[in-house]
Amino acid sequence: MRFTKMHGLGNDYVYINCFEQTVKDPVSLAKVISDRHTGVGSDGLILICPSDKANVRMRMFNADGSESQMCGNGIRCVAKFAYEHKLGGSGSAPSMKIETGRGVLTVGLEIDRNGKVEKVRVNMGQPILQPAKIPVLLDGEKIVNMAIDVRNERLLMTCVSMGNPHAVFFTDDLSSINLEKAGPAIENHELFPQRVNAHFVKVDSRGEFSMITWERGSGITMACGTGACACCVAAVLTGRCDRKVKANLPGGQLELEWSADDDCVYMTGPAVEVFSGEWLTV
Repeated sequence: MRFTKMHGLGNDYVYINCFEQTVKDPVSLAKVISDRHTGVGSDGLILICPSDKANVRMRMFNADGSESQMCGNGIRCVAKFAYEHKLGGSGSAPSMKIETGRGVLTVGLEIDRNGKVEKVRVNMGQPILQPAKIPVLLDGEKIVNMAIDVRNERLLMTCVSMGNPHAVFFTDDLSSINLEKAGPAIENHELFPQRVNAHFVKVDSRGEFSMITWERGSGITMACGTGACACCVAAVLTGRCDRKVKANLPGGQLELEWSADDDCVYMTGPAVEVFSGEWLTV
């Protein structure tokens, strides 16, 4: 089976072109191919499939085999691969539509002089703030600066869904966060029936913040695109940042805007192809 390794800000996945190949058991494949010692090594598996609603369809599986509705860094790489390989009628215009678990999303492409995609701007859709739809087992219209007990410590939490659930915590010192312990405790907290992605954020200015992430099903990652969008929304809701910000992640920087016009969050960032190879299945 042919595969391509790609990443967005170090958030790396194994991509398979399902226009040409069939993956019978993506759950099992995600687990073995993502292993960083005995597999290719990645945060998960992404399938690029035909779609009757868009140019292509993206299916994303975490390293533990669980399927997620959406991946912000992943969708940028899907757009790059589809455009450069002319899948689903793409490759002729600097924009396309991609079907995801979040719905059909529109992406714009920045093309270099060699016809390669350098950056991708994605309309990530409107943030979901109602607790039941995130989901989080709390009452109210929104979860903003609400207290939660994690490992005998009380934290203030803001919850946002960008098609997948996120819990955002603001801090004055990212280096003080033990993400290896706090991450799994938050991910598997009883308040989150579908588990949750956990982010700790330090606001640097009205237009910039830094963040670290524990992703459900994958653990600590270099970047989380949907998470960065959720942190942007949380920073606005708590009065910490303006609607247009830069997010500094361990793997690099994303440009974000929560538009006041259409209530959608726009994310711009790079997509990088690393190498291709053949997975020797048994």
